[in-house]
Amino acid sequence: MIVNFLIGILGVILFLFIFWKKLKEDYSSNIIFTTAFAILIGSSLGLTISRIFFPTWFFWFAFLGSILGMFLMITKFKFRFYETIEALILSTIPLISLMFFKDSIVNSSLNSFLAFVTSLILIFLSYWFDINYKSFSWYKSGRIGFTGISIAIIFFITRTLVAIFKVSMVSFVGQIEIVTSGLMVLVGIGLLVNLGRQKE
Repeated sequence: MIVNFLIGILGVILFLFIFWKKLKEDYSSNIIFTTAFAILIGSSLGLTISRIFFPTWFFWFAFLGSILGMFLMITKFKFRFYETIEALILSTIPLISLMFFKDSIVNSSLNSFLAFVTSLILIFLSYWFDINYKSFSWYKSGRIGFTGISIAIIFFITRTLVAIFKVSMVSFVGQIEIVTSGLMVLVGIGLLVNLGRQKE
């Protein structure tokens, strides 16, 4: 119980800090934190609904709740879409990483530990993308959003492959995970292609 609480608090703090850091150049702190809390509330509502009706779908309900919270705030405060979704993705990965770390400790799960290591690789990869993406000759747009969407694509490709090989994971919903995560890969690729066509 104490482990869950401490890791949850740490995850929320990291989420708030990274979300604020990614957006602080263009928006006031008050607006950023209001949006971040709306996302967290949306995610919490999704988790609550999932626990009552669809316990194994907690990841997807939390995901949909956070996306809904984000879109409501984008509409209210006129955030730029790609900039905001990148902030959401990059601030969520550490939260997911901690979730896997907690499960690996509490349940002595090797699969969760490997997922934790994979998420750490994604975090380091996101920093590398952030520093270098404007130098990619094939990415002519140079617009903000590339890093976040690319990390999301890699994340969902990984989930799809793990589901294909039928590896049991704490946040998976069985073989239908191939469809749900695969669909998110296609959505991410579509967003990335659209972003690449835009001009700075």
